[in-house]
Amino acid sequence: MRTGSEPTTARSALRMRFWLSVWGLIWAIAGTAGFALAGRPGWAAAFGVLWVVITVDMAVILRHMRQGPHFQPGPDIPPYRPPEHRRP
Repeated sequence: MRTGSEPTTARSALRMRFWLSVWGLIWAIAGTAGFALAGRPGWAAAFGVLWVVITVDMAVILRHMRQGPHFQPGPDIPPYRPPEHRRP
């Protein structure tokens, strides 16, 4: 719901999120390989799951980056009224 107090130039830091995900992906791959070579299958599996989560997050980030900026209502658009709750 829009309250009318949002900044007019607010944007998500998608590039920063992407590069932090790359950094996490590198560590997840290294952790998976390291624990697998050390004979710790539980930790290797945990890092493997983390690897999958980071990969999905990166896909979502890239999708949002490719979509480009979206329409944002300007300051001349009044805030939306909250929905009225009717009790039976």
